[in-house]
Amino acid sequence: MTVSPLAWSLTVLGILALLAFDYIFHVRSAHVPTLREAALWSSVYVGIALLFGVGLLLFGGTDTGSEYFAGYITEKALSVDNLFVFLIIMTSFRVPRENQQKVLLAGIVISLIARAGFIFLGSALLNTFSWVFYLFGLALLITAGNMLKPQTEESHSAQNVIVRLARRLLPTTESYDGDRLITRQDGRRMMTPMLLVMVAIGGTDLMFALDSIPAIFGLTQNVFIVFTATAFSLLGLRQLYFLLDGLLDRLIYLSFGLAAILAFIGAKLILHALHENNLPFVNAGHHVEVAEISTGLSLVVIVVVLLVTILASLFSTRGRTQTAMANIRRDALAYLDADYTDDAAERERLYSRLEESREHIVALGPKAKQIVKNERELMELCARVIESRNSATTSP
Repeated sequence: MTVSPLAWSLTVLGILALLAFDYIFHVRSAHVPTLREAALWSSVYVGIALLFGVGLLLFGGTDTGSEYFAGYITEKALSVDNLFVFLIIMTSFRVPRENQQKVLLAGIVISLIARAGFIFLGSALLNTFSWVFYLFGLALLITAGNMLKPQTEESHSAQNVIVRLARRLLPTTESYDGDRLITRQDGRRMMTPMLLVMVAIGGTDLMFALDSIPAIFGLTQNVFIVFTATAFSLLGLRQLYFLLDGLLDRLIYLSFGLAAILAFIGAKLILHALHENNLPFVNAGHHVEVAEISTGLSLVVIVVVLLVTILASLFSTRGRTQTAMANIRRDALAYLDADYTDDAAERERLYSRLEESREHIVALGPKAKQIVKNERELMELCARVIESRNSATTSP
């Protein structure tokens, strides 16, 4: 499918307009999004992405539409997995709830810019050197293997190299100053932790792009489809973060499903590389007759694997228990942190969810109880929250 410069320009302007709308009407005024708000706007952005795909089906044909939907679903699934790391970064930096929207939107913009650069670089490499398909395929197989390793909060760190370097070179305050990035302290201009969080999110996004861009190039080499599928998967990610809050830990099998999908796409890339082969040490530089995987089959595999892993996670006792444990740990610390939020409704939401999580763990049978290795610590956290709440209620 050939895309005119006008279509490119209108698409880019449309994406920029959506980002500007998001900032002006939702992010500029710091607040805690309600579940209804997050659900509504998540639906709107998914609807826009689906309508765009239908347009590609009508004007570009079945193959073009299938490539877009396969790429969009894959990138969206990878972005949901990335939200878990964003949650860890937010918790590590103790970002006030009202300001988390601004951090997420900044991360989306950084990610979109970085991925656009990787997309055009990747396209240039693939058009010039067909052997790059081998590298992309191998990279996805390695990533798939890494995803099979147990992933916990301790396996990620918000204090990455970029953040440590920024702390060392630039003066940084210990506390936030609203949502400001730069503030004055003792007459000196200093960075606030808000800027460091954005640096951490941006640095993490760069690493994510190294996984996601080869994955979508394994489904289509059309730069327009790669760019739009990637961009629309990122739009609405901020709302999805608040919509899935409390459920991210429950998707315990999502990483296995994503590993299977990336391994499948990696194999597809290597098969394509063999078909287009011109390396002199592989089949004397001639192409290898191998079966190639169609986009339609890829789309079916991606959808089925995601459905199976998501449903298995949601109905898993281990998943519910892991979610309860994570919720108690994060909600208790957030509730006890006076700087976390001034929103009374948000504090009540934290307390209600903590109570539900505590009741779930208390009600576990002996066999399921083995999952909870730190029950005493979790119950002590709950007791501290209850004591704090009772003190606040009885105080004049």
